Amino acid sequence: MALIECVPNVSEGRRTDVVEALVDAVRRTPAVRLLNYSSDRAHNRSVITMAGEAAALKAAVIALFDAALQRIDLRVHSGEHPRIGAVDVVPFVPLDGATLEACVELAKDTARDVAQRFDVPVYLYEEASTDPARRNLEDIRRGGFEGLAAKMATPGWAPDYGPARPHPRAGASVIGARMPLIAYNINLATSRLDVARQIAAAIRSSSGGFPYVKAIAVSLEERGIVQVSINLTNYEKTPMLTVFDAVRREAARRGVAILESEIVGLVPAAALPEAAAQVLQLASFTPDQILENTLRA
Repeated sequence: MALIECVPNVSEGRRTDVVEALVDAVRRTPAVRLLNYSSDRAHNRSVITMAGEAAALKAAVIALFDAALQRIDLRVHSGEHPRIGAVDVVPFVPLDGATLEACVELAKDTARDVAQRFDVPVYLYEEASTDPARRNLEDIRRGGFEGLAAKMATPGWAPDYGPARPHPRAGASVIGARMPLIAYNINLATSRLDVARQIAAAIRSSSGGFPYVKAIAVSLEERGIVQVSINLTNYEKTPMLTVFDAVRREAARRGVAILESEIVGLVPAAALPEAAAQVLQLASFTPDQILENTLRA
């Protein structure tokens, strides 16, 4: 059996009834294992992690789109996290017995079906991308839902599948294939967004920081703090502890302490340092967030 992981990110993290309906659409799909889901109110975003074989995962993604398009309207959506779609991004990740090439084929097949069924434009990204200029998620998503119509009208930004205009409520979606990624947030004991922006710029690859690191600054207004929101695209080349130590140093230079950090979704056991919860100041971390533990269960 070729086991594939799928980690859709949806643009809803505040209405628990909606999140539960979306998760239930995945849960009710035969032969799909729901591994984890989590929501963030400030980001107004939820991350769902599931695993299965290709055909079952495609069915689950179609069911998720069907549920999301009935309940999410980006015209009245707001949140700190960049987004262009109701179902914003859908990556397929190879696990036991699966190849990256199989995930690419699954991404293209799913994207084609989503566009046909729901009239939602779809861009391919990472290993599934057909255009080097549109490989990176942040490039596709730049401008957000609000700037999407104008962006799609410019040369080079027609979608890979579907209409060359946004869906009025659901925007567009980004579907692709990639290796495992760790979504990791570090919360700072300050409300100064400028400090978080400076630290994000210092550590991310695109502005001269660490390779395989993407980072943005987020204001958590309800808590009166700021966050450095990070994606680690290769935890072997740039470990979590390396990034955590760099953020701590950069924050200390500005007279700011780290309050806590958090892992969003699941993380491979090999990515965690010894005594990770203490060393990384992890908040609300449980063994269920280790990918291998969840798969065994």
